[in-house]
Amino acid sequence: MTGTAVKVGNGGGGDGASSVTEGKLGLPDGWAIATIGELCDVNPRGFDEEPNDDDLISQVPMASVEAETGRMDPSALVRYGDFKKKSLTRFQESDVLFAKITPCMENGKIVQAKELTGGRGLGSTEFHVLRSRGGLLPEYLTHYLLQRSVRKAAEPHMSGAVGQRRVPRLYLEGLQIPVPPLAEQRRIVARLDEQLAHVETGESSLKRAANKLTELINQIRSREVRTSPDKELPPGWRWGTVGDVLQRIEAGKSFTCLPRSAHEDEWGIIKVSAMTWGEFRAEENKAVPEGREVNPDFEICSGDILLSRANTVEYVGAPVLVGPVRGKLLLSDKSLRLVPKDRVSREWLLEVLSSRYVRDQYSDAATGTSDSMRNISQGVVKSARIPVPGSYDEQQRIASVIRDRIAQVGVLRDALDSQAAEVINLRTALLHAAFTGTLVAQDPTDEPASALLDRIRAQRSAATGTKSARRRTPRTSKSTGDPGQGELPL
Repeated sequence: MTGTAVKVGNGGGGDGASSVTEGKLGLPDGWAIATIGELCDVNPRGFDEEPNDDDLISQVPMASVEAETGRMDPSALVRYGDFKKKSLTRFQESDVLFAKITPCMENGKIVQAKELTGGRGLGSTEFHVLRSRGGLLPEYLTHYLLQRSVRKAAEPHMSGAVGQRRVPRLYLEGLQIPVPPLAEQRRIVARLDEQLAHVETGESSLKRAANKLTELINQIRSREVRTSPDKELPPGWRWGTVGDVLQRIEAGKSFTCLPRSAHEDEWGIIKVSAMTWGEFRAEENKAVPEGREVNPDFEICSGDILLSRANTVEYVGAPVLVGPVRGKLLLSDKSLRLVPKDRVSREWLLEVLSSRYVRDQYSDAATGTSDSMRNISQGVVKSARIPVPGSYDEQQRIASVIRDRIAQVGVLRDALDSQAAEVINLRTALLHAAFTGTLVAQDPTDEPASALLDRIRAQRSAATGTKSARRRTPRTSKSTGDPGQGELPL
């Protein structure tokens, strides 16, 4: 199923004419390869038409965009005049929003803007905005970017400190995408919407079941660690704080790392995602540049209790117990190591920190202006109120009971995880078929994508020429009306 394809440009600048090459790229006849920068305005300056100050428009913070589903909630409204001077991202109906910051990018917070009040919206500064020039359907582009493989490929190109890494605009502009004829894009989107609706029905059922299991686990923890403030504690117990049972808290440091994971023989700093999923993920790290001095006191060891100091609101303060781990992994400035006092059970402390009661205290106390990241201080960690058993043996017994009961629930969770993996594989297969030309039939009467791209290049070239001509036109003096008088330097 091969054919002649057109490869257009390598970024957002220029008209791309000098970079057109043809060759057998394994694409169906009529398809082309182009960059997003060729096909879209990336982060356009604003709206095509500025709203009036009294106009109501949609407000879409990061939390209003669902992960991996391509859905958003545009129901929150603001008066434009109250917000137009704030540093918010402007977008309009049919623009594609791409979360650029970790972990939102990796989680798949990518969506086409729809049903915006007044056709316009304000959102997080952590969104890239992609506005199609007509060669790509926004729905097609959204489905393409939602592929896990696309997001995975973007990770090594993220820049910035650990925990605040972002996909650069230039990377997104240079990202290549297969472009079918416009008519075929419509057929692909229609078929994807039809098939993915069935997939999402299954995903919803699995999510409801998983939520019930999570609630059951929360109830098991709550009952055993006695986190109901309205109930009397057993004899020998007392109310205290997390700080009462800690010897110390250790915070890591961070600096610019290499855009890849550390090899076995080199130092690495863990990312926020290493502590996000209820288990420690050692592979979620960034390599420390060779020759950079590190403090071995921050090395992570098996048995450590780590807590996420900065994360999304759902995961800030989430604890993990480090299992067997290779050496040379360091705490970051977004992670805390909690060292319990002697005769305080690590396993019990982990269950207490994992309880909904403590997690809610941390979430409620989290601060931060970014809607993609919240922070808690060491003081907040220490001040969380907890019930403390009277003896180490009682703590160990509680942890053992919780562990055994959660293990029984884990059998059901494993079955759900297996089904969820099958659903993910089905979604991946559908998207792969869509973007390799096997999901729908090709129609030889469709206008080839190369012709469409030629028109886009011609339009951009003409627009660029018009702007250049305007810049070269001498300005007219207000006092004399003579051309050339009072001309400003360019």
